[in-house]
Parts: sequence; C-alpha cells; structure tokens
Amino acid sequence: MAIVINGSGTVTGLAVGGLPDGTVDAGTLATDSVTAAKLEVSAITHSDLPSGSVLQVVHGNTNSNFAIGGATYTDTGLSAAITPKFSNSKIYIQIGQPGWISVDTTAARHVNFNICRGGTVLIEGKVVYKAASGYDTPFSNNLNWLDSPNTTSATTYKTQMKINSSSADAYAQQDSDSYSTITLMEIAG
Repeated sequence: MAIVINGSGTVTGLAVGGLPDGTVDAGTLATDSVTAAKLEVSAITHSDLPSGSVLQVVHGNTNSNFAIGGATYTDTGLSAAITPKFSNSKIYIQIGQPGWISVDTTAARHVNFNICRGGTVLIEGKVVYKAASGYDTPFSNNLNWLDSPNTTSATTYKTQMKINSSSADAYAQQDSDSYSTITLMEIAG
C-alpha cells in the first residue's frame, strides 16, 4: 500500500511499526495518550517514584518466649532486616509487641523498650506500672519510628526490654502463645 499524505494533514498507508526509530518522541505524543496498560514493566523504576512513596515493605515476627527480671537492656528476639534501595531513603519502623508484667512489690515498676538499628538505640519507650503485690498486668510495646540509616547495606532493626528495678518480671511472647511483629517500610527520600 502506498503512503499518502492527505490534504487534511493525516497520513494513510502506514503499517504498524512503519515509522523509523526516533520519528516519534515524547513531544509528539498527546498528553495522557499513554495509559498504564501500555507501559513496559521496567518503564518506571523506584527512582522515578515521588518522595514519600513506599518502595518496599519487610515484615518480621516471633513467638519465642522472652522473660526479663533485670535492669539491663536485653534483645527480645523480635527483629527484621531491610536493604534500602537508596541511601537517602527513610525507614519507618512499626512495632506490635504484647507483654506481661508480674510485680511482687507495691513500689512502682517500669518496663522500658528500645527500638535499635543494629547496636544503636533510636528511641526508648516506657510503661509505668504500680499495683499491689502479686498482680499480673498486660502491656504493649507499640513504638513507631522514622529512621534515616543513610545506607544501601542490609540493616537490622530490633527491640530490647528491661525493668527499672527488682521484684518484678516482664515477658514478651509469653509461653510462645502470642506473636510480636515488626514492620519496616522504605520511604523514598
């Protein structure tokens, strides 16, 4: 079929793919003429996404019994690792860690939590508890934090727990009957 340039400015007689490479550029395309269905899978990469976009999500959980009765921070067994795609990304950390405290005194007892990046403490939280001796009470570590690790290397986040004084014990994932969770979200910078 012959190629015909019509007086109206249209061209007929072109087969699909009949234009040479480089003939049609971004300026030639009408606004909104390319739909999501027409995009190549690799057409949009993580670096094309706007600031604040979620780039990846990592989830960890444990039901391994954890118990502590001392004033030294100890890892609870809840952790997850993420490898950021970009060094300027932020990592949003969300914790859901149920626990239980058993107090053998009428004095106030505090259960303290940390969220750590490796060996670095990012934030500390505290649950204050005071009751008559012999009472057991549930609590929850629901700390959240937005971190800037400035790396593209694998990075581990974890929780730690301690009690401020003796005559009390604290538990997480007690008797392996409950799960604690950690969710890490890489946010584009």
